[in-house]
Amino acid sequence: MLALISLGIAEIWTAGLKDAERHLDEGIALARRIEQPYLEFTGLAHLAILLSFRTFSLAAERSIEAIEIAEHHGWSEEPITGVAYTMLAAAMVAHARLEEADRWLGRAQATLRPEAHPAAGLILYHARGNLHLARGRNADALADYQAAERLGRQLAIPHTRVRGQLLYALVRLGETKPAEQAIAAMDAQLQQSGPVRTALATLRLAQNDPEAATIALAPILDEPVDANPSTFVMAQACLLEARARDALGDAGARERALERALDLAEPDGLLLPFLFHPVPDLLERHSRIHTTHGSLILEILNLLAGTRRASSPDGSERLAEPLSASELRVLRYLPTNLSNKEIASELYVSVNTVKAHIKHLYAKLDTHHRGEAVERARALGLLAPSSRRA
Repeated sequence: MLALISLGIAEIWTAGLKDAERHLDEGIALARRIEQPYLEFTGLAHLAILLSFRTFSLAAERSIEAIEIAEHHGWSEEPITGVAYTMLAAAMVAHARLEEADRWLGRAQATLRPEAHPAAGLILYHARGNLHLARGRNADALADYQAAERLGRQLAIPHTRVRGQLLYALVRLGETKPAEQAIAAMDAQLQQSGPVRTALATLRLAQNDPEAATIALAPILDEPVDANPSTFVMAQACLLEARARDALGDAGARERALERALDLAEPDGLLLPFLFHPVPDLLERHSRIHTTHGSLILEILNLLAGTRRASSPDGSERLAEPLSASELRVLRYLPTNLSNKEIASELYVSVNTVKAHIKHLYAKLDTHHRGEAVERARALGLLAPSSRRA
């Protein structure tokens, strides 16, 4: 059990992600069976790191499980609990719940000792950099990414997500020449990584060279989704591709890229790429064509405008109480024939959670059944008129 969890943790930091998940799952299950809560809690905290490459929702769930065990046993101030705090904060940033992320990062900073635990410290600085970047604090973000990179030099493999975000922060600050030089100095393998290629595309767009941006993105976008371990990187690549294709006057390719970005973002509630690469004008145009993501587009546009309040397209009617992000995600499934159990499976939550969200939706929309809620949501612009989901 201890060997399985220790092996899984080591594999996370040596890029053996598939084996790491299997070993951590087995170790956690065994720890539960023989009632070893500290090992279960340690495994869950590190499993959250691994899951964040694929789904921040599951990463958040595992982090919360770890935190609940820690609080129950009085381990809330243990450094390892800081890993769970950090991963929960990272998930909150990914879901654009920035105030909650701030609170969890505060708890992480109070418990983690980055110099003593460089892997955990790297994650902390990376999450904090993402939070700063989401708020437009580019210089603060760069400082955190640089701190993360310094810690990363102590690890066995380069942390490409940190490197990509560092380059992006440089571009946001107008430091295109240092960004160009940094990419040129990398070895070929690092240059081909997804985060670095998205940073290169961002740089080319900043240099008004959309054709070069599409060339930089091609190796990422030509891969099947399952071949790329990071949904976040793929969603960023699709948004950059949409910007580049729009600049090149290719409306069809722009729409395909935007729809793919939305397809990737919706199941996990992944909103951070749309803050890093805001394209409100493209999204507004996209909402007028056939898309299955009308309510998600509205949520993103509201987020970019600085409000969560739902309103009708002409602003004539507003809800007395805005829908939460979780309620909006459940709402998008109501026009389908999926049962509550099937919706829960799609969203990686319990059936009771789905039922609670639907109850709140009915109350906020002033409706009493599913069909009525769908019609009311469409009238308010929360669902596209042609919204359908298979």
